[in-house]
Amino acid sequence: MNSMKNCFLTLIIAAAMLCGCTSSKVRISGKFLGLNSQTVYLEQMSVSGQTIVDSVALASDGSYEFLVGNVPSTPTLYNIVYNNERIPLLVSGGEKVTVGSLGSVLKNYTVSGSVESELLREFNSEYIAGAMALAQKMDEYAQAEESQKVALAQSYNAQYRDVKRKQISFIVTNKSSIAAIYALYQRLEGERYLVNADSDIIYFRTVADAVAETYPESPLLISLRNDVARMEAQASLIHSIEERNYPDIEADDMYGNKVRLSSLEGNVVLVDFWSAELGNSNALNADLKETYRKYEGRGFRVYQVSADTSKAAWIRAVQEQRLPWTSVCDFKGEGSPIFGLYNVRRLPTNYLIGRDGMIVGRDLYGTSLEKRLEELL
Repeated sequence: MNSMKNCFLTLIIAAAMLCGCTSSKVRISGKFLGLNSQTVYLEQMSVSGQTIVDSVALASDGSYEFLVGNVPSTPTLYNIVYNNERIPLLVSGGEKVTVGSLGSVLKNYTVSGSVESELLREFNSEYIAGAMALAQKMDEYAQAEESQKVALAQSYNAQYRDVKRKQISFIVTNKSSIAAIYALYQRLEGERYLVNADSDIIYFRTVADAVAETYPESPLLISLRNDVARMEAQASLIHSIEERNYPDIEADDMYGNKVRLSSLEGNVVLVDFWSAELGNSNALNADLKETYRKYEGRGFRVYQVSADTSKAAWIRAVQEQRLPWTSVCDFKGEGSPIFGLYNVRRLPTNYLIGRDGMIVGRDLYGTSLEKRLEELL
């Protein structure tokens, strides 16, 4: 699993800051046999990332033991690290967990004493084997003769579908477990979505609803629900594209009123992405105000979207700079689905939308913007 992108780590880090659960001790012990490595490490997910919290040398019979204090009552992610391989564990306070292997760790490890960790083992045994098989098929394809590539590609696609089928089956079957959350975030090499952008939300929502019944106090549930909310917002924005030639936006102004970009239809609209925290925001807005005053009477409007996360700082900037146009913010920063939908990679960025709803320009400032407005108005 080390070579695969583990998006679950991001969820763990976010949840670590929210955890206020009761806690108690956990004992993790077992035996590792058949390899030369003599040290076992215990790794915990924290706000700073993966952190080694303890290490022990194997005894002469290959045994080891960790005693961990202050483990929350809801499942928390730890890794046993041995021979440069990680065994993920989801342990709860009070558990006595046994973990060991004979030979290759990820292929052969066993775990008992922790229901969630046993589910992780069940998932990983299939998923890791599938990922390794896919990597091998990819290597074979790269080295194959042209006459062999069609058959190898078909074999790869069949293997890929089998891996995804088993992953989805595990998630649905064990939807009320934290292990299902872990499985939601596992991605094969080069993969962005669990299934695809439209279908992912179904599985994320299903798991969130089920985990709410089994682990209502889990901080991971809060983080998962935040992801579901972002997916729903993204889906709503994408749906709006079907109705218009540009992605519609709805966000709150500084008075808490929801304002849609489409409410400005019929005008030439500059959709401007900025942040009050930018060092040059005042100067950029000053130039834009001059352009706005010059062309407002001819049908020019500005819909300005902020990447700020502090409501107070944003409102103060809007008021102090006396911005005369529509200013909105959802306080999700540059991770907002609005920014993703418009593919905003840097600030400032803007798009110019014509009266007909077509996007007719991007990153236009100063004289370049005024020249384009003269053409359109």
